[in-house]
Amino acid sequence: MTATWPAPLAPGPVRGRVAVPGSKSVTNRALLLAALSGGAAVVAGAPATRDTALMVGAMRALGVPLEVDGERVAFAPHDGLRGGGAVDCGLAGTVMRFVPPAAALADGPVAFDGDPRARERPMGTVLDALRALGAQVDGDRLPFTLHSTGALPGGDVVIDASASSQFVSGLLLSGARYDKGVTVHHDGKPVPSLPHIEMTVDMLRAAGVDVDDTEPNTWRVRPGPIAAREWTVEPDLSNAAVFLAAAAVTGGEVTVLGWPAGSTQPGAEILSVLAQAGCSIEAGSDGMTVRGPAALAGVDVDLHDASELTPTVAAVAALATGPSRIRGVAHIRGHETDRLAALAAEIGALGGDVTETPDGLEIRPAQLHGRADRPWGAYADHRMATAGALIGLVVPAVSIDDVACTDKTIPDFPARWTALVEADC
Repeated sequence: MTATWPAPLAPGPVRGRVAVPGSKSVTNRALLLAALSGGAAVVAGAPATRDTALMVGAMRALGVPLEVDGERVAFAPHDGLRGGGAVDCGLAGTVMRFVPPAAALADGPVAFDGDPRARERPMGTVLDALRALGAQVDGDRLPFTLHSTGALPGGDVVIDASASSQFVSGLLLSGARYDKGVTVHHDGKPVPSLPHIEMTVDMLRAAGVDVDDTEPNTWRVRPGPIAAREWTVEPDLSNAAVFLAAAAVTGGEVTVLGWPAGSTQPGAEILSVLAQAGCSIEAGSDGMTVRGPAALAGVDVDLHDASELTPTVAAVAALATGPSRIRGVAHIRGHETDRLAALAAEIGALGGDVTETPDGLEIRPAQLHGRADRPWGAYADHRMATAGALIGLVVPAVSIDDVACTDKTIPDFPARWTALVEADC
């Protein structure tokens, strides 16, 4: 059993300056593109997280020569992906959805499996798409095996990506290496987290790939090489969100260092959410600063394109003085856990007033209290764990049942969080 972690209670307004690890979304796209280039590529600023380690392990399972030195991953030239290996996806959506389209180019079978919860996550969309593009796949979810032959015909495919933008990104990232490239048509409800697809398209273009996204719900990747280049990973803005929210809920002031001047990361939307809650936002030469109000206002936000912020925003809303509504996030029921049910259960267990809606949550003001008999449940979900830590800043006696799961994206989160709470600046 994992020992519970007592979330630190802030003695007053939290004030500090924070450097957050690199973006896991950028990192795992860059690692895959570096491997597919077949050349001497480098990914700098790759965070030492579980998701990064899983993607590095997947590339090694496909026979890609690489060396890891701290946050620098260097790739050596190679002549293609190898079969015969096994990929551990853990609980990383980017590994389970991005790597199979690449593994379809290997010269032999590749087996995939992951954590128990990963076996419940939707995979049929990407596996059926690969079948339509010429791949042979045994299975419809983890565990499954791709029987690869060294090439894939590619071409046009129609999918329903309303459950995850990763289905589109996964096909696009490897599409240039297919004989006919790939054209992905989405047919269904709106695709969530469209900024993540924009990130994919931008990174493909940065690697010299010809991508046409001018037609709504259609993305065309033409066949051709993927350039070997050096990628520099910017800070993870979704991870930064919980640190900025610490200023919001305590009436403090937090600066996230190195905030990019422009970014396709959906996590940047946290700024507009916190502004609606009454915070002041200031961009400076060294980073982004949030100052919290004397009392938090409720928010009404559509997080369809930035759904990974939902746990953080829900925690802020649970501490607000007015009612809040989070909309557009029905698809996060299929994330690391059913995040809507988990948030309703955990905030409710602290005395919160929460209602699940078909596409989100309604949260009303209530007096929260920690419980000695029941820690906050993380559900093996890094963002659930950090949401509990955020509430624990102002609600005494909150403990987290599995804070170690934050290693998925934030190395040594407990120490980073405690250092912020105890900072004197």
